[in-house]
Amino acid sequence: MPKGSEIWTFLKTELSGWGRDCCVAGMFLTRLPFPRVKGAGKKGRLGAAGRAFPLVGAVVGLIAGAALMAAAALNLHPLACAFVALAVAALVTGALHEDGLADVADGFGGGGTEAAKLKLMRDSRIGTFGVLAVIFSVGIRAGVLGGLPGPGMAAAALIAAAALSRGLLPAALCYMAPARKSGLAVKAGPPDQEGWVKAALLGGLAGFLFLGPWGGLLALLAAFAAAGFVAWLANRQIGGVTGDVLGAQQQAAEVAVLIAAAAAL
Repeated sequence: MPKGSEIWTFLKTELSGWGRDCCVAGMFLTRLPFPRVKGAGKKGRLGAAGRAFPLVGAVVGLIAGAALMAAAALNLHPLACAFVALAVAALVTGALHEDGLADVADGFGGGGTEAAKLKLMRDSRIGTFGVLAVIFSVGIRAGVLGGLPGPGMAAAALIAAAALSRGLLPAALCYMAPARKSGLAVKAGPPDQEGWVKAALLGGLAGFLFLGPWGGLLALLAAFAAAGFVAWLANRQIGGVTGDVLGAQQQAAEVAVLIAAAAAL
């Protein structure tokens, strides 16, 4: 049997590794002041930290949920509370995923060839398809959150959706080929199988914790379906994954989780 010192050394090493991965993931996924990690920008480092994506997502959801509860305490309309929460989430993340969704919508909707689609996705200007995609994403999420029974339930659904939607992204990095020879998907690198499985399990666990057994199961299935559809579409449209595709997957999965939560609750 391992000695107490060996167990403590293992736990210390494991916790330290999780801490570093959370910082690397947090530096990329949010604008929160996570501690800087040496070598965080190296090729493959972000993918290796993929297991921590749902934990960072839970932090984003917790902050957004707290904003929703604060708005509710001011007796704002439930729909206004939902918009406040989504605005805070976008502020925390720098609207990273919304930007990816807009670029994917513009590229897939406006480009005639694979090269044209990729070129449009890199254009910093947002087009009609991108504007509509973000409007629909925010509008659907706000409408669903505003219709949930009470601010506490809405905050719980936000945390589950934020964690679960980000927990599926490492799987895309692992199994989808990069659509470009350079860019985020190439620089991030694929996580190992253990990493993406841990991310998916942690995201699913958040769904069960905050939405209950039935709600958690429905949310997990909905998130997989939404993220899987975006992955399938990206493979058909541009032959693989980009950073923008990951953002679109996150948005689609978050919408799906919230809808599943509303159906279950």
